[in-house]
Amino acid sequence: MMISTRTPLRVTLGGGGTDLHSYYRHAGGFIFAMALDKYIHVHCHRPVFDRRVVVNGADLEAADLQAHPLVRAALRRHDIVDRFEIASLADIAGGTGLGSSSCFLVGLLHALHALRGEHPGPAALAEEACEIEVNAAADGIGKQDQYMAAFGGLTTLEIASDGSVSAERVVLDEDVEATFLRQTHIYYTGLRRDAAIVLAEQNTAMADEDSGRHHEVQDSLDFIRDLGYRILAAWRRGDAEAWGALLDEHWQQKKRLSSRISWPKVDALYEHVKREYRVSGGKVIGAGGGGFLMLFCPGDGSALEAYMHEQGLPRLNYRVDRTGSRLVSPAEV
Repeated sequence: MMISTRTPLRVTLGGGGTDLHSYYRHAGGFIFAMALDKYIHVHCHRPVFDRRVVVNGADLEAADLQAHPLVRAALRRHDIVDRFEIASLADIAGGTGLGSSSCFLVGLLHALHALRGEHPGPAALAEEACEIEVNAAADGIGKQDQYMAAFGGLTTLEIASDGSVSAERVVLDEDVEATFLRQTHIYYTGLRRDAAIVLAEQNTAMADEDSGRHHEVQDSLDFIRDLGYRILAAWRRGDAEAWGALLDEHWQQKKRLSSRISWPKVDALYEHVKREYRVSGGKVIGAGGGGFLMLFCPGDGSALEAYMHEQGLPRLNYRVDRTGSRLVSPAEV
């Protein structure tokens, strides 16, 4: 029997960084994010007789999946020690700031439950992924990626100080949403990075209240959380101009969190497109340090797109995924 899942990647629109335990345990966090119609596809199969564990074509010992810690943790949680094959395919490579690791894990857990005839809701699926990735794996990452992968859509996440999460779908007028998506460009920088490394400075500063940067980082995250509510309000009232300005505010604050978030080439590019191509705001998506660059450009944006193409930064065409992680039939694979 084979089970296949399709789970969306995500883009954070507001509140990024406030979903980490080192921050939300103080005053709670807030995330406003968007699931993309770009996916991690996971295919799982339990052979009848073969006792092997096969991950993307490689035979491995179930007790020693050192190169695949998320797979190992998920299989152990579901008491699988042999007779298991898994293959994964990604529309966009990992390490690019779109939450791919959590997306993969949610898709894998979804498939494992389906193999047992179970159908957990998105909240249960997301929380199970969080327990594995945040607690067991101890990667110092946050909770938004797992919830966005499970829920999809344009979604807000209210994260209480105890880590409990309340997810709410944001519904916009179709024309308003289309305008925001058309004018919010996403470009691929060609760089990849480890989110845990980029987030290390922020986590270290937040964990040590006596450190010299603790209050600076906390103040920046307080600002980013409150800014997230303002960004949500701008989207809800269809104020695209305000969204661009708020995106710029967010980026300036985000760069205060860590020296690894941006780099001189991107900073210079950002300032150039603001001067020459009417860009009013932008940021590196995700933890920073590589991946995708989001730019808000009113109008048709064709001149900006042509310029970015000349710089070797192709534009990502995207829409909003509405369903979150879901099982797919063989005909859809």
